[in-house]
Amino acid sequence: MFDINIGIKTEDREKVANGLKHLLADSYTLYLQTHNFHWNVTGPQFRELHLMFEEHYTELAIAVDDIAERIRTLGVFAPGTYREFAELSSIREVDEVPSAQDMVDLLTKGHEQIVRTCRDVLKLAQAADDESTAALVSDRMRLHEKTSWMLRATRK
Repeated sequence: MFDINIGIKTEDREKVANGLKHLLADSYTLYLQTHNFHWNVTGPQFRELHLMFEEHYTELAIAVDDIAERIRTLGVFAPGTYREFAELSSIREVDEVPSAQDMVDLLTKGHEQIVRTCRDVLKLAQAADDESTAALVSDRMRLHEKTSWMLRATRK
């Protein structure tokens, strides 16, 4: 940690940053999964899902940068390797190429997991009186709630 005086105690900054590391890992894992599914989706909904997945992974690419930069703002190094992300993430990778409907289901579950991770980090940020992290996490939570709803709406 560096000497930082932004009105948040060092131990609180570390707790919040550690929570954000989990959010970063979940977000990056979902980014990779979404990009993979974008490349490999097939079936009658190909075009719709291909374009939707592109929108989602593009948004996630921006999000991982925002989350990592918040971790750095708190004076902690952000994780940046596949190994670290695999250890920190609550979202598990899939080895096979699932059907289009299974892709939608997996991505829905991934977005819902990120919402739950956001809720955990939000509690840490609120306890630390860290409004900046709380705002970032609240925005992420709202977006993932909406995305999971939209994914569920594609199901028959």
